[in-house]
Amino acid sequence: MDTRYAISKYPDAAKVISQLDELIAKPVSSISKEKLTAYENEYFDKKCAKSKDMIQEAKECIPGGVQHNLAFNYPFPLVFNKADGPYLYDIDGNRYYDFLQAGGPTVLGSNPISVREKVIELLNDCGPSTGLFHEYEYKLAKKIIDNFDSVEMFRMLGSGTEGCMAAIRVARLATGKKHIIKMGGAYHGWSDQLAYGIRIPGSKWTQAHGVPHFCFKGIQEFFPNDLNDLERKLKKNSLRGGTAAVMIEPLGPESGTRPVDKDFNKGVEALCRKYGALLIFDEVVTAFRVGMAGAQGYFGVSPDLTVFGKVVAGGYPGAGGLGGKKEYMKYLAAGIQTGDKHKKALIGGTMAATPISCVAGYYALSEIENTNAAQVAGKMGDRLTKGLEELILKYKLPFVVFNQGSICHLETVGTVHFSLNWSKPWTIPNVLKETSVRKKEMEHMGAAFMAEGIVTLAGSRLYTSAAYTEEMIDDALLCFERVFQNVVVKA
Repeated sequence: MDTRYAISKYPDAAKVISQLDELIAKPVSSISKEKLTAYENEYFDKKCAKSKDMIQEAKECIPGGVQHNLAFNYPFPLVFNKADGPYLYDIDGNRYYDFLQAGGPTVLGSNPISVREKVIELLNDCGPSTGLFHEYEYKLAKKIIDNFDSVEMFRMLGSGTEGCMAAIRVARLATGKKHIIKMGGAYHGWSDQLAYGIRIPGSKWTQAHGVPHFCFKGIQEFFPNDLNDLERKLKKNSLRGGTAAVMIEPLGPESGTRPVDKDFNKGVEALCRKYGALLIFDEVVTAFRVGMAGAQGYFGVSPDLTVFGKVVAGGYPGAGGLGGKKEYMKYLAAGIQTGDKHKKALIGGTMAATPISCVAGYYALSEIENTNAAQVAGKMGDRLTKGLEELILKYKLPFVVFNQGSICHLETVGTVHFSLNWSKPWTIPNVLKETSVRKKEMEHMGAAFMAEGIVTLAGSRLYTSAAYTEEMIDDALLCFERVFQNVVVKA
């Protein structure tokens, strides 16, 4: 097992949470109205005119004008038509530092030539999809199994959302129990059941519009980093149908935006063993970004099932899957199996494990391994975080910045740090209103970053890749500084 990891020093979760508590207790600090207006007029209207026109036309064909939730940016989405290593280019020819990295999968940087050449080779010989078995289905599965001690078998699917859906279906079949307990605020895709308690701990169904409440009958949430809360729910469930699985993001909700203690995952593992629940690790973001052995290798935990996504297709479509121990993965056997003594989970996916996704995934993971890309990207994350810390101090801003390797968090308003307390229902409308206000300011900060040449995830999360150099990070910090110079306290 490759024991090189991107995280050089794990953040002090208690300290970060305390800082975030202080942040949301203060008035919002954000880009000044005058500077935001200047960005709108001088940058977006004049330098992004082609994007603006195209989005206006796209709104006639596409709801909201874009197909991806991450693409909707204030004041309007930009149209990107070129990706190269650490850079993105929009249709107007503007260049940006790419700290979105397609939501995390491109550890090597965008569109690496070493992977692209293999994909082109495949397209010339085979084409993107056949609906039949391809040799790289085996090679990719073997590469994942060789790096994850807990993964004895791997089934590729179309997305991380599908991987999460498969995981809870397998857990219920394997255990005969009904309840799934997830970490409050964690994101496990957008399926009906797992839309429970997303983004804001304690939010239950309030963020899951369009989903009937009966879908959540077998789903519960526990407060992040609270083993006592988890055990209370496990104990209660033991008297009413049992707990099939506990499902967590190992760094904490929203890819560690609300970080957990370093020993937390081991505590969850111990409780799962005590109460006979399966442990599901959602490593959609962390697998091969924290290291070749994922977050579970870093924390020394052996989950029963592991959800994969994003990077397993190297940034190409078909980025998802489920891995785990043979005794559980047998429920995912594909095709017509004769002599089976057990029921199979209902799982499909015509375009899962296509030749193009498996070839891209295999060579991307091989390149990450051979070049130590995860650790290199982590060092760039350390440098970016350190530079942002210095700028925050320099301009006396209330912002909070920390990182888990190449996953960096710049919290300017603390939108996802709120939680809902249903024992005090009079506070719930206030929290929902506050998060709405802060989300708007987060979008404004994201627009300011964009106008200065930086693409982020909602202005608050930044992924570094191995394509960055120290000089690039230092130059990007100058872009951040130009924004920080124009931050004011909002009334």
